[in-house]
This record gives sequence, structure tokens and C-alpha cells, in this order.
Amino acid sequence: MRAPRHFAPVMLLALAGAVHAVDFRSVGPSPAVMHDAPAAKAKKLYVAPAGMPVEIVVTSGEWSRVRDAAGELAWIDSKALSEKRMLVVDVAQAQARRSATDAAPVAFTVTKGVLLELAGPIASGWIKVRHRDGDVGFLKAEEVWGE
Repeated sequence: MRAPRHFAPVMLLALAGAVHAVDFRSVGPSPAVMHDAPAAKAKKLYVAPAGMPVEIVVTSGEWSRVRDAAGELAWIDSKALSEKRMLVVDVAQAQARRSATDAAPVAFTVTKGVLLELAGPIASGWIKVRHRDGDVGFLKAEEVWGE
């Protein structure tokens, strides 16, 4: 029995969506040079600080094309990326709560641009984070970028 003709295009679209799942990484423990092309001799655009979260757009050989929190695209040597997940605060000020609810006491307050370590998965719109000082709390997922 043959599948209907419209079945194949639908399956291709479904697979394409799965292939394009968002993949976030972070710049490793050392700053990394961002390039305009996938080569060490390419034009240097800027130096990304250690821990900066990036979205992987595509990987080509030993290079990854990434998007930063500002939406800028650049190439980075894939060896400079870490599996450790970092997030950046994307609002003027965010209050991390002791638990994942608006009624919970404030654990700490952070301002835009602060890097936080991802300490747990998103659950009900909240994300568990760890500040470099060791403080742990829950932020609303829409207040950070890199998840």
C-alpha cells in the first residue's frame, strides 16, 4: 500500500523542524575571537567573553556559525565552545526567587547583561539559575537569553 502523495512533503517538513531544534552553548573558560567566515585568517569581528551564551546556527567542519544575544551572527572555532550552559539577563532588572513562583521570597537581584549558569530545566515558565557568587534562584524564562 502506497502512502498518499501529500504524505512525503509533510514528513520532510516535520523532519526539517526536528533538525532545526535550537542548540545553545557557551564560550568556554577563555575569551574567543569571533570571525566573519569559518577560517582563522578570516576578518576578526570581536572577542567574545568567557561564558557568553550563543545559539548554534550551523556547524561546518571545525567551525560553528553562532548567534549572540543581540542577534549578531559570527563564526567561532568549535573547540572554543563549552557544553556548560550559561544565560544572560535580558531585562533591565530581574528578581531571582527562592522557588518558581512570584510569591516566593527574592533570593537575589540581577541586572541586564549579567551571566548566570543554567542550574535546571525550564518548568512552568521558570528556570533555575546559579549566580557566580553561588546564589541559586528561579527566574522567569522570558527574563534571560540562552535557554
